[in-house]
Amino acid sequence: MDSSTIVLISVLFCDTIFIVIAFTINENNAKYLLAGYNTMPKEEQEKFDLGVYSFLIFLLFYFIYDEITSTIIWIISIFIPMPYLIYKGYKFKK
Repeated sequence: MDSSTIVLISVLFCDTIFIVIAFTINENNAKYLLAGYNTMPKEEQEKFDLGVYSFLIFLLFYFIYDEITSTIIWIISIFIPMPYLIYKGYKFKK
């Protein structure tokens, strides 16, 4: 197995986990599994969506650049929202 195949399999594995989590969380159990979901207004709860953008980002850059560059961009695309999510989560902490 070459490094390109290993990178692709690793990203697919991680994104498969993301997709499985996204499909197991629904409107009925999100209020128990997602912090802050139950305190959102009903309009925001309806707009809350889980997507597969990380895989699409990886795939796009995989075809444009090499596997190392696409992996770095994929990792950055996953970690960039983290400070924002932490910041938004602190408003529910009392």
